[in-house]
Amino acid sequence: MTEEPGLDELERVAIDVACGAAAHVRARRPELFGPRPGHDPDAVGPAPALAASGAAPAVTTKSTPTDPVTLADTETEHLIRSELRARRPDDEVLGEEAGGSVDVPSGVRWVVDPIDGTVNFMYGIPAYAVSVAAQVDGRSVAGAVVDVARGITYSAAAGRGAHLDAGEGRVPLRCNPIDQVDLALVATGFSYDSGRRAEQGSIVAELLPRIRDVRRVGAAALDLCMVASGAVDAHFEHGLSPWDWAAGGLIAAEAGAVVHTPPPDSRSSDGHVTVACAPGIADRFVRLLDDLGARRSIPSD
Repeated sequence: MTEEPGLDELERVAIDVACGAAAHVRARRPELFGPRPGHDPDAVGPAPALAASGAAPAVTTKSTPTDPVTLADTETEHLIRSELRARRPDDEVLGEEAGGSVDVPSGVRWVVDPIDGTVNFMYGIPAYAVSVAAQVDGRSVAGAVVDVARGITYSAAAGRGAHLDAGEGRVPLRCNPIDQVDLALVATGFSYDSGRRAEQGSIVAELLPRIRDVRRVGAAALDLCMVASGAVDAHFEHGLSPWDWAAGGLIAAEAGAVVHTPPPDSRSSDGHVTVACAPGIADRFVRLLDDLGARRSIPSD
């Protein structure tokens, strides 16, 4: 393949920016929501944030009342954008909270999710991530996903493999050598849109008897990295936006997964499906999804 210019730099920027943002998220969680449930016997769900009079609320909503955005989401995206502007002033940025153009630019575009798994973050479930990816002409060429609670950084550059760093140096990632779909552990996720969620539930009900089991972690970027690390064998989900899959999809692909992502100018409302699976089951898993009608788009209402 033709090597993209500056891949080492782009991967290093992605890692540095994602790790810096993750440190902010890690620090803000107890400040906004108090102790994690399970650590405080009186805590049930997310603790209310204490804010000065006139301060911004800790939690607002976006597409539906169950689709939250926290003060930490907006703070963290601002931090990421500031860091990228300082390091790469000529590049464009597309982010979940502050947005950006739907059109795919020429040159480098950074695609960022300040907190993937916001509901987990609110409730103190330790499965939320910062995702930062560099795309060229709509194709991911470098990226990093930081599992905030576990302190693990996943990263990749196109054609150079995927790695995990848990603080003791980078370790190469490879998908599981599985070759039986009926033994596959499959990750998925569900929409905030009730109509799409009902269709997704029907698909999972038909899929479940044909595989080992299903996992629903609640953070698509981590699901894709779990395919890369072998923590699951496959992942599929409808309605992801570019910031959900831009880094994790590259990491999974560079670990050997077969990955199908939506168009780079799509959004969640289009309902395209994202698929990543270990190579030994890829053909059969995709056929299974086709048999269930699970690769068609499910637009939101």
